[in-house]
Amino acid sequence: MGKKLAVVALGGNALLRGDQAGTIDEQEENTALTLENLVFLINEGYDLIITHGNGPQVGNILMRNDAGEQMYNIAQMPVDICVADSQGGIGYMIERMFRNVLNKHGIRKNVICIVTQIVVDKNDAAFSDPQKRIGKIYTKEEAEHLSATKGWIFREEVKADGGFRRVVPSPVPIDIMNCSNIRDLARKGNIVIAAGGGGVPVYIDEKKDVRPAEAVIDKDLASSLLASLTGADEFYILTDVPYIYINYKKPDQEIKEFLSYTDAMKYLNEGQFAKGSMAPKIEACLNFLKRGGKMSVITEAFKLADKKYGSKITMEYED
Repeated sequence: MGKKLAVVALGGNALLRGDQAGTIDEQEENTALTLENLVFLINEGYDLIITHGNGPQVGNILMRNDAGEQMYNIAQMPVDICVADSQGGIGYMIERMFRNVLNKHGIRKNVICIVTQIVVDKNDAAFSDPQKRIGKIYTKEEAEHLSATKGWIFREEVKADGGFRRVVPSPVPIDIMNCSNIRDLARKGNIVIAAGGGGVPVYIDEKKDVRPAEAVIDKDLASSLLASLTGADEFYILTDVPYIYINYKKPDQEIKEFLSYTDAMKYLNEGQFAKGSMAPKIEACLNFLKRGGKMSVITEAFKLADKKYGSKITMEYED
């Protein structure tokens, strides 16, 4: 029987915790601790593809864009280039830290980072209703000026001290470039880092040319698609909670360690999962199963190796 292939999506506090400043030392320490948890998958014979988030990092890149333009008249780069920048930087960090973790455990494997383009439909409804907030908070006057000069779209902030933030579309991923190469590399025993931050969003025009999209893609949906297209057996999302809960943070909160596809879909439709956090993760897991995957797992970044933790979703399950 061949090795199993697992796609592991690093998110939540896998790279950066909410109470941290975001220094490279903090990110490297968190990353190394998370990757230690993946060694058990290697020892159990899994081939691995790793994806990751980029929210704080790409936000910082966008703010550096702003500062460079305002202070030094440096031309701003578009969102797709900023996402690619974050993929390269974070991918390099994960690759280097994983090489060190493997060396510590006496494991000889190549670790390869691929800057990945994700194809979206240029007619996706998200392009006519941008919702994803990116970059810094601006005053009303600044937002109006940028809207007039750059064509950016802004929405008012309801948190913190108000202000306005740029919003961009978040279209559904429909294909992944170089997917067969990612699969083949992983199946040959290499650890592959791909589709970071949801991937660089692109679309195919009438001439079949590849064009950039000023958008961001949900990292969990992109990771789920990658898992399906590479024929992965299992899909893991590492986040900041050890289980899936219903009635989260209420007196009748309940852990769901095992869920069928049907039950998870029922809870999703009931609104049990927050739209900005757990809901897209559940949707990504269900998409993977619907497309033929065997099992999806959601758990805390530092507890994957401890099999007492983690919620497992399958098409069916037995009590």
